[in-house]
Amino acid sequence: MAHYKAADSKREQFRRYLEKAGVLDTLTKVLVALYEEPEKPNNALDFLKHHLGASGPETPDVEVLRLELAELKQKYELTLEENRELKAKLAEYEPVSEDKHSE
Repeated sequence: MAHYKAADSKREQFRRYLEKAGVLDTLTKVLVALYEEPEKPNNALDFLKHHLGASGPETPDVEVLRLELAELKQKYELTLEENRELKAKLAEYEPVSEDKHSE
C-alpha cells in the first residue's frame, strides 16, 4: 500500500509542476482548438506540433529572419525601380523599330 501512495504522490507532484508551468493550460487550449476545428486535420499530431510551436524555429531566430526578409524586400523593390529606370534609358537609345535597320 505504501508503494501505491508513493506513486500517487509523485503523480500529484508532477501534475502540480505541469500546472504551475502552464503546460496543462496550453495543452488544454490546443486540444480545444483541435476539437473545435470544423474539418479535422489528417494528422492530429502535426496540428498539435504546429499550434504548440514545436515545428518552427525559436522565436529569436524568427525575429532575425523577419528583419532580414524586410531588408531584402526593400532591396528588391529598389532593384526593380533601378531596372525600370535603366530600361527606360536604354529605350531612348535603341531604334524605334527594326524596319529602319533594314533600309
